[in-house]
Amino acid sequence: MAAVFYRVSSDSVPIVQKEASRYAGYVNGAQPDERVSALIDFSVNKMRRLIAPQAVCDTFSLDRPDEGILSFAGIRIMNESLSRNLKNCNRVVVFAATIGPRVDMFIKRTVFEDSAAGAVMQGVGAMFIESFVDMLNCDLADYFKKSGYRTHPRFSPGYGKVPLTVQKNIFGVLPCSKIGLSLTDSMTMSPEKSVTAFIGVEKEVS
Repeated sequence: MAAVFYRVSSDSVPIVQKEASRYAGYVNGAQPDERVSALIDFSVNKMRRLIAPQAVCDTFSLDRPDEGILSFAGIRIMNESLSRNLKNCNRVVVFAATIGPRVDMFIKRTVFEDSAAGAVMQGVGAMFIESFVDMLNCDLADYFKKSGYRTHPRFSPGYGKVPLTVQKNIFGVLPCSKIGLSLTDSMTMSPEKSVTAFIGVEKEVS
C-alpha cells in the first residue's frame, strides 16, 4: 500500500474545551478562572484560523520474528510495550500528523510577550493536534472495519518506554517532508504541534 495523505479543513477539527483546559494544566477537577477561560476562547478562535491539519500514513505487514521483536517495512523494533499494544495484529498503520507551523509561530510570539498566556496557548494547540489525530483514528477504524478488521489504540514514540529514537524509523518509511514535517537531532518534530504513532490492525473474530 502506498502512502496516503489525509487533509481536512480547519473548520472540521472538533473543539474540545475541556481538553484545552486540561492540556493547559487544569486537571483533577480544577477550573480556569474567568480571565483564563477568556484566554482559552481567544486562543481557540485565533488558532482555528491558523491550523493546517494534514497527515500521511501507510500500512505494512507486521511480523514477529522473536519475543518482543516487531518487523515491518524492513525495520526491526525490539520493545515490549509496543509489542503488547500490537498483540494479535498482522498489520500496522504508521502515521505522522501536524497542524502546521503557523500555530508554533503564534505560540512562540505569545510566550515571548506573556509566558502565562503562552502556556494556555500551548494547551489549546495540543488540543487541536490531538483532536485532529482522533479524527484520523476514527476514519482509519471505519476503513478497516469494512474489511473485517479492528484497530488498536494509537501508540506514539515516547510512550511506554518506546524511545524517541523510533521517530527515525517513522520518518524513514513515510514522506513526512511532504506535509512540512521534519525531525531534529534531538528527535523532536518541527512543527512542534505534531504527532507520530503506530496503530495495530487486528482481524475481528466473528
